[in-house]
Amino acid sequence: MRDLRLGIIGLGNMGSAHAAAVLAGKIPRCRLAGVSDLDRDRTAKYPGIFQTNDSDALIASGEVDAVLVATPHYSHTTIGIAALKAGLHVLVEKPISVHKADCERLIAAHRSKKQVFAAMFNQRTDSVYRKIRELVRGGELGKIRRVTWTITDWFRSEAYYASGGWRATWAGEGGGVLLNQCPHNLDLYQWIFGMPSKVRGFCKLGYHHKIEVEDDVTAYFEYKDGTSAVFITSTGEAPGANRLEISAERGRLVMEGGNLSFTRNEVPMTEFSRTTAESFSRPPVWNVEIPVVQTGEQHIGILKNFTNAILDGEKLLAPAAEGIHSVELGNAILMSSMLGETVEVPFASARYEKLLKKLIETSRFKKKTVKKTAPGEDFSKSFLKAN
Repeated sequence: MRDLRLGIIGLGNMGSAHAAAVLAGKIPRCRLAGVSDLDRDRTAKYPGIFQTNDSDALIASGEVDAVLVATPHYSHTTIGIAALKAGLHVLVEKPISVHKADCERLIAAHRSKKQVFAAMFNQRTDSVYRKIRELVRGGELGKIRRVTWTITDWFRSEAYYASGGWRATWAGEGGGVLLNQCPHNLDLYQWIFGMPSKVRGFCKLGYHHKIEVEDDVTAYFEYKDGTSAVFITSTGEAPGANRLEISAERGRLVMEGGNLSFTRNEVPMTEFSRTTAESFSRPPVWNVEIPVVQTGEQHIGILKNFTNAILDGEKLLAPAAEGIHSVELGNAILMSSMLGETVEVPFASARYEKLLKKLIETSRFKKKTVKKTAPGEDFSKSFLKAN
């Protein structure tokens, strides 16, 4: 295979952006060979390549070697499974599925090591997050004591939620900020710090917008070694913030505004506590600003990596199988809030699946939209199917 023949399923905001990047030649050795979308006006914008309004037809066409799935969330599972079973390489947008049980079904369909199966976790290309992971995983900070991450710069207007009938509904999207915006942050969180053992969530539904799902969240994570974390996010604050603070044995690391600063204890806390003769003294510190490249290549970087993994065997930056962790964290936060209890992780996937089905079945929310983009369409049938 000299070049990768890529098909894109779903030509909304993200799918069309990916198509534009490929057509502009920004992903070497990757060419757009087919597109699929339910809206014929969208597919008509790509003359000269295979077009269909049926994802199964694109998958079976023989025109593509791989597909990028950029459809509404629930259908990531069904379309992803169909593509994997057909022997194609698959790149799926975030989240890989809406809930843990569907993640398990999707991941189980990936049975051949010859197939590359990746997720669009583009923020893993950010140098600042890569450096934080290096410092944490490499032991430079010593034992992590506490993590506080406030991500409230995901502001979305009322018009955004009214732009599609599937948005911000239990049946169409499966959740709000935790399922749409924060899969990136939840993925980065577990990628850097690992999964907690307990989760307590507090979610406000429709707090800032006329929606039925969560748009304001505060969550508490606990680890078996005593480490704790607080995770805060919202789509209703402006200007909002993105601040990650890590308190550790050897000092404090802070990421804010894309900048990374480290206040380091000259003597680790455990050693200082044992040896100091001054009962009220603190360890001396020094401060350093850690230089980082700000954004990385983002979506283009993931597409390049996906292409290189298929053509050259390059290691994936974001294997799709790792996508289950961010979904489980989001599910745990919502389930904890809904039930008013602490949730132990990992949890049985059927437990949250049952809760989500009930939310869909009992919903009386009427969505108002400003466009004819699948108003009120129910995509949730994907997880009602058997394995």
